[in-house]
Amino acid sequence: MLFGVALFTVLIPRKVGAIIDGLAAHTLAGRGLVTELAILLAYGVAIYILRVSWRMRLYSASYRLGVELRTRFYARLGRQGPAFYQQQRTGDLMALATNDIDAIEQAAGEALLAGFDGTLTLLMVLGMMVVGVDWRLAAVALLPFPLMAWAFWHISGHIHTASTDSLKRFAALNDHVQETLSGVRTLRALGLEQRSSRHFGELAGAAARASLTAQQWEAAYEPAVGLTLTAASVLTLSLGGYLVWQGELTIGALTSFSMYLGQLIWPMFAAGWVLALIERGRAALARLQPLLDAPLTVEDHGSQPAVRPGPLELRGVSFQYPGQAGPALADVSLTLQPGQTLGLVGPTGSGKSTLLRVLLRQATPQAGSVCWGGVALEEYTLAALRAQMSWVPQESFLFSASIADNIALAKPGASRADVERAARLAAIHDDILRFPQGYDTPVGERGITLSGGQRQRVAIARSLLAEGSLLLLDDALSAVDTGTETAILDHLEELRRAHPERSAIIASHRLSGVARADLVVVLRDGRIAEAGTHDELLAHGGWYASQWRYQQLEASLDAA
Repeated sequence: MLFGVALFTVLIPRKVGAIIDGLAAHTLAGRGLVTELAILLAYGVAIYILRVSWRMRLYSASYRLGVELRTRFYARLGRQGPAFYQQQRTGDLMALATNDIDAIEQAAGEALLAGFDGTLTLLMVLGMMVVGVDWRLAAVALLPFPLMAWAFWHISGHIHTASTDSLKRFAALNDHVQETLSGVRTLRALGLEQRSSRHFGELAGAAARASLTAQQWEAAYEPAVGLTLTAASVLTLSLGGYLVWQGELTIGALTSFSMYLGQLIWPMFAAGWVLALIERGRAALARLQPLLDAPLTVEDHGSQPAVRPGPLELRGVSFQYPGQAGPALADVSLTLQPGQTLGLVGPTGSGKSTLLRVLLRQATPQAGSVCWGGVALEEYTLAALRAQMSWVPQESFLFSASIADNIALAKPGASRADVERAARLAAIHDDILRFPQGYDTPVGERGITLSGGQRQRVAIARSLLAEGSLLLLDDALSAVDTGTETAILDHLEELRRAHPERSAIIASHRLSGVARADLVVVLRDGRIAEAGTHDELLAHGGWYASQWRYQQLEASLDAA
């Protein structure tokens, strides 16, 4: 289609020149003139139809490329582990998924079509100028073009640098907006609105200046094209006028050549536009490609499609975070039988959450092994492994949906009765009924309309509805009062009796949350310092016993 457009475009000046010569020689009039004009009109109609058609075909392909890139990028982000996100900024990732991929999409769509169309038109116009009109005029017209090529090369280098800076500035602005909206209540509480606004203004100004610099360099293409074509026009009209004066060239041929020279405006402008889009697309791809190629922080090479029932065993597990002086876990060995409850306690930073992350395969230990049902965790697919785990993290995350939708997230096909049953087990059912819309109440972004304890209990209800064979609670009762905590633990005990194959691991700072566990492990500096039942640890007289006495005294004082 583009070839057809270029062909009809270069035929028009030749046809116009022939008509002018026919009129000048008085050999074209009446029906013949009408026929020639009708042919010109047909050329124009054909160009219109073909241009509409190739735009529909080519742009749809570039849009599909954008969808493909965003899908690949999103899928890659979904498979990355926490270690990846500790090194990335949310706003920057959002900018890559929007602004940068838009730039790549334009380079693949508009730049591709303009580059092909401009090149084809240039070659065909030059061919008609040389073969169809006069090679001497064509040679003179091309004299200024090497200078334009040098200018384009110089400008494109600056555009690449400016575009890279512009994309980075936009990402920084995006990141600031995302952080500000997420922490808006904290900013208001600390009275930092003005400071945040000033910082936003600085970032917005820097992004605007970077974009303006890129646009200024892109605008430099136009003078280079204009000067080149002006010089070419002066040279060709001078030589063409002389040739007409000498009778070596007809007025119609000179008119055709002038029209061809005018048609070179589009290829020249297209060249500048293409270079600008390609440099911007290259800069965007240079930012996007490393993330698409980044190795997964947790590999998924397992072949076992389902978790085998059996004990969960940790054998000499050690893990150290990058850049940390000491290990987060050191030579941890323990066994959890099906149906048992394990309590994890210890001072802040002792490794409780890290141990749960290892079980979830969010972190890979540098030494030791973890087996479930006699099979190493790495042998299971991540989907199979996590389908059997119900996890409630320290910071409960709720989506911008209703309470019922958030609870049913782990089991989309759950009925309202199933949702309410899970809510009762998490001791949140009565609180939900107090809302005007009940279970249909929107929770707002990140559950902002609920209290911390309510968010935790909704997250617990969600995990209980999932019916995984292993429940992981990472200090998930820290925001509820002791009465609610007791009610939830009672419900979990009832659930365990009803489903004797389901196990639980409860990490908690409050020892009352693990007092009923079959095994309590005290972690200190990543190592197992004490292990046993609640009564055994009290009799041992170590850290657990002293902490229990302290917390009981604190509870009695609060009650008084």
